[in-house]
Amino acid sequence: MTLGFPDGFRWGTATAAYQIEGSTTADGRGPSIWDTFTVRSGLATGDPACDHYRRYREDVRLLSELGVPYYRFSVAWSRVMPDGRTVEPRGLAFYDRLVDTLLEHGITPMVTLYHWDLPEALQAEGGWPNRELADNFADYALTVHKALGDRVRQWTTINEPFCAAFIGYGNGDHAPGIQDEGAALVAGHNLLLAHGKAAQALRSDGGEQEVSIVLNFAPVLTDVDDAAHREAARKFDFLHNRFFLDPLLGRGYPPELLADLAHLGTLEPAIADGDLEIIAQPLDVLGVNYYAPARAMPLEDPEADSNCPLPGLRGMDVQPPRGELTSLGWEQRPECFTELLLWLQGHCDGLPLVIAENGAAFEDEVVEGRVHDKKRVQYFADHLAAVHAAIERGADVRGYMAWSLLDNFEWAMGYTQRFGLVHVDFETQERVLKDSALFYADVVARNGL
Repeated sequence: MTLGFPDGFRWGTATAAYQIEGSTTADGRGPSIWDTFTVRSGLATGDPACDHYRRYREDVRLLSELGVPYYRFSVAWSRVMPDGRTVEPRGLAFYDRLVDTLLEHGITPMVTLYHWDLPEALQAEGGWPNRELADNFADYALTVHKALGDRVRQWTTINEPFCAAFIGYGNGDHAPGIQDEGAALVAGHNLLLAHGKAAQALRSDGGEQEVSIVLNFAPVLTDVDDAAHREAARKFDFLHNRFFLDPLLGRGYPPELLADLAHLGTLEPAIADGDLEIIAQPLDVLGVNYYAPARAMPLEDPEADSNCPLPGLRGMDVQPPRGELTSLGWEQRPECFTELLLWLQGHCDGLPLVIAENGAAFEDEVVEGRVHDKKRVQYFADHLAAVHAAIERGADVRGYMAWSLLDNFEWAMGYTQRFGLVHVDFETQERVLKDSALFYADVVARNGL
């Protein structure tokens, strides 16, 4: 039996600029916070990554061979504006060529304006805790739209502001590597403000653009159904899943969340008059990233240290994942995907949803020119079935972008984790289609599983 998806369902793959492009100093590109962070931390860097800046035509041909009709990619702010403000025509021209090449192959481009690679020059001015960046970002968004808006209809402002704020400025595991819980909350608010101003800028430039933002969600599981566990789950859910979502929907920050974070004393003073109205610009679609659930539990001592990576939360902890894990140690629970999409359908009052990222890292091996990634095939089959189940139960899901097209630079994990449908030999840059790529091509061709 084939699980058929709705007519017009958008099938695609997704990538991010710093993870694949390489060429970090080519054609006037300025340093981003990830260039600085990786060098300072002694980590692998995003150069050469997949050398996509020079090999983009080859990668578009791979997409065409797979028959994938949508491609979600991000623009590197520091390539287009090396100092965050001044346009570098050569950098902008790269994305112009990429869009034309995609269209020549019948592939619809979906542009994400920010996937974590802030120009280092703007970080030197305070980074995302500096609210002036919201205006800088709107100017950047308008610049890119003027160059590509005649051919690109789908626009995402920001990918996963949760990670950019809370992991970049909270626990410091991502660039810029700052550990300041109060600053992380302010950064989160300013990222939302930047989204709102960018959405206004995009729409001011005319055209029939579709404006979205992409959020990453983690459904919360507990072992015990009692008041203490429910409260631990609520705290996690409100900060991870609703800190960004509710203001976007015009509901502001949940009062319970503000109370959870009041001891830090930074978030509410950062909210200026009119901010919440700017943030709540109408969305045409909500981008949903799902990888794994989280397991919450209470702490007997509210002041005790916990494994929770979220800034400011007291009295709760996050338990280790269980069952079948990916190579990154992420728990595989496709049924949580179904429940998440159904919850979003209700909580967002029927706002259309697109799965902007879903995928898994596993250890792959090339054997006689093939990669038999059975676990990844099963992962995609299970999670696509979960999406289908949500659609059957009423969720308005319009598309699915597999993460990722290519094995790539996996942020602080360097080149140790492979998410790609296409295997990349980072020494030779040879590309090999994995079995998961062939599986996904079949799903796309039949519009069903």
